[in-house]
Amino acid sequence: MAAEREQLDFWSFVDLARRRLGDEFGFPHPLATRLLLTLNRASAIVTYDLESTVHRPRGHSWAAFRLLFVTWLAGPLEPGRAAALAGMTRAAVSNLVKSLVAEGTLARTPGGRDGRSALLSLTEDGRRVMLETFAAHNERERRWADVLTDAEQHILIMLLDKLIAGREAFDARERS
Repeated sequence: MAAEREQLDFWSFVDLARRRLGDEFGFPHPLATRLLLTLNRASAIVTYDLESTVHRPRGHSWAAFRLLFVTWLAGPLEPGRAAALAGMTRAAVSNLVKSLVAEGTLARTPGGRDGRSALLSLTEDGRRVMLETFAAHNERERRWADVLTDAEQHILIMLLDKLIAGREAFDARERS
């Protein structure tokens, strides 16, 4: 068994999980487990690839890119709204804002609502960085997407939209 464990790759692990969870432990939903394991793995692989090939070489984390991206396209934004759009916590945004302001890509200015509110917006340097970064990011996205036909891309988007919309049926939690 020890030698077998050493030979496991992701897909053989998924098969092992299906067998053990169903046969040994009696869990009744092996297809759901396989679906979510595969979805999470695909997301992690694509995210890591984009971060390691596009963003880290330019000095940013995946989280920093997401914050700059939503601010670039939808800003100026209050930090809480930026967090919701980027799928991040407010605390994560607060920590990122400090470093992005210090590097000169993001500006944090007082908001008009009250004395505590703030607005995030890109600086001129930030806009230049995002144009350059997104050109490389979008090319890498294209390379990933080209594995599928246009029709397959539309079907996958439709299925993922359906999966996301279905969260309301069971009160799924999400960052907001």
